[in-house]
Amino acid sequence: METRTVDVPTRDGVADACLVRPDGDGPFPAVLVFMDAFGLRPRLIEMAERIASQGYLVLVPNLFYRAGRAPLFDLSGLGDPERRAALFGQLMPQIAALTPEVITRDAGAYLDFLAARDDVAPGPVAITGYCMGGTNALRVMAAYPDRIAALASFHAGRVVTDSPDSPHLGVGSVTGEVYFAHADQDQSMTAEQIATLEKALEAAGVTYRSELYAGAQHGFTMADTAAYHEQATERHWTAMFDLLDRTFRR
Repeated sequence: METRTVDVPTRDGVADACLVRPDGDGPFPAVLVFMDAFGLRPRLIEMAERIASQGYLVLVPNLFYRAGRAPLFDLSGLGDPERRAALFGQLMPQIAALTPEVITRDAGAYLDFLAARDDVAPGPVAITGYCMGGTNALRVMAAYPDRIAALASFHAGRVVTDSPDSPHLGVGSVTGEVYFAHADQDQSMTAEQIATLEKALEAAGVTYRSELYAGAQHGFTMADTAAYHEQATERHWTAMFDLLDRTFRR
């Protein structure tokens, strides 16, 4: 496969991104990957390559591109819980800047970039996201229901809030299939919030699966952090590829 950095033009500038292309002529089904709060880094590229190894063209944009090209901070301390927490505090301004309007506007540029490529199969793409990426991916799927056929969201936080623009309130426009993997040790997505999300999906008639991963913490797929849980991560790969293969009828 080929892994390289590409620049994606947006209305607000240029987003750096990782593009992973399988071997062969294509065209390939496309998967858009939304990063967690720690950003575009080797772990995300490694995960993109695993997806691409199954025959998908993968784009992982730096959602924080307005603050600079990735990486924005020294990420060497992610394996230390205290340093990880301190780094998260540094990232809060960038996280807060990703308003619903900003993330959906940027997503249009990412989708246009993929659609313009000759090696991308025509039609809707799939999207997957981690932590804040899963939350933002749901917003994007709701905003572009005709362009996104499936969503796989892993340890997403704050999918259900008291805000009038809470992500779960927008699922009425979703037409594709969605999968949610929740960590059972995640205060940003409690059992009550999970139940509220599932109720909203059911009321909207969305085809979905929502599963609780026992023993897992928020961020469990990230092997470069202290939250990593190997068994839960392998389960997430199985669930993701089941959804992608079903979506694209491979």
